[in-house]
Amino acid sequence: MKEIVFVLGGCRSGKSRFALDYGNRQYRKKIFLATSQALDDEMERRIAQHRKARGPDWTTIEETTNITETLVSLNTNYELVLIDCLTIWISNLLMDGETEEQIISRTENLIEGMKKVDQSIIVVSNEVGAGIVPENKMAREFRDIIGILNQRVAACSDAVVLTVAGLPHVIKGKLR
Repeated sequence: MKEIVFVLGGCRSGKSRFALDYGNRQYRKKIFLATSQALDDEMERRIAQHRKARGPDWTTIEETTNITETLVSLNTNYELVLIDCLTIWISNLLMDGETEEQIISRTENLIEGMKKVDQSIIVVSNEVGAGIVPENKMAREFRDIIGILNQRVAACSDAVVLTVAGLPHVIKGKLR
């Protein structure tokens, strides 16, 4: 049975590790839809570490902006698509000059796409609302957009998991 699981957490909270572990336990044919791009050496190392951690059981697709189009065009032989992460996706869209309205529209399209496909979906995002108010306009806009996006994705998800210090806490629904 198809499920949509939304995994939230702060930086290095264990959200990606939890999402991968859950995907490995529940599904055999899996796609990892990565939104990161290697813009510097440090990010290149992080991406390489993430690839190694996934191992050969995952088919990796890298898409920095058009994740909805990629999601709905995937081969239906796969059981799971793990999207990691929405925070980087939003950052990519903002860097491409998209407005808040355009990004929210893209989010609504993504949600419709997640509902439409046959595969189960695990979505990873950062919880950024627990920090201090950012000092500059762009950072505040980023935080606000992520907050809106997270609320909308959580609303359509069967289960929502918040990770804190490597510990997963189910805050909506239940996992398989």
